Amino acid sequence: MGHAFITAGTKGLGKKVTEAMLEKGHSVTVTYFQDGERARQLKEEYKNYPLHIVQADVCNKDSVDHAVKEAVHEFGTIDYLINNAGPFIFNRKKLIEHTDQEWEEMVHGNLSSVFYLLKRTVPMMRKQRFGRIITYGFQGAASASGWMKRSAFAAAKVGLVSLTKTIAYEEAENGITANMISPGDITGEMKEAAIEESREVSDAFTPIGRSGTGEDIARVVLFLCEDNSDMITGTVIDVNGGLDVIHQNR
Repeated sequence: MGHAFITAGTKGLGKKVTEAMLEKGHSVTVTYFQDGERARQLKEEYKNYPLHIVQADVCNKDSVDHAVKEAVHEFGTIDYLINNAGPFIFNRKKLIEHTDQEWEEMVHGNLSSVFYLLKRTVPMMRKQRFGRIITYGFQGAASASGWMKRSAFAAAKVGLVSLTKTIAYEEAENGITANMISPGDITGEMKEAAIEESREVSDAFTPIGRSGTGEDIARVVLFLCEDNSDMITGTVIDVNGGLDVIHQNR
């Protein structure tokens, strides 16, 4: 079993990934930004599992340094880097309506933060000749789709596609894979829900008839982290139930 480092892994989609990793038998270090109460709840819920929780701001290089050092001190080398953290602006607005601060938050939170973590974890993965890197995108990011009223977020994620593919190609010889998962429209309680829960609620917007869940994402993460998934690298995998997220009107 390996050690997973999961950013923003105490709630939302990240919580389901954390739970799946722990239940699979891996040790896990998760970061949280501000919600200490949710972090404490998760620690209590999984007190008998190899779980370490550290406060970190992934946009701050010193904070990233501290978090990675804490993780390595607790469990040794990092095998799986799950870049779950990534800010999002819920209010839809055109590009010129974004403030400078919003733009910087989107770019640093969704793109630069991954660079900081790669710089600190890939050397460890090279040494052991094994590593799994997961990033998150959005439907259409691989083809640099424009996304009206989501411009800052979309631009950062499209940049992250290139970063993910590049690190995949550069580090393949070292036994390291890097892939992106693009979730569909997973909102509210469904982020921390199981698949069976979503089957109980009809979703007319999603072609398969149910909404996506955190478990859907966690299942793909687990698969990509397997030793024998090394043939899959530099890919962008949509997990959206056939939903056209970019062009939907909701």
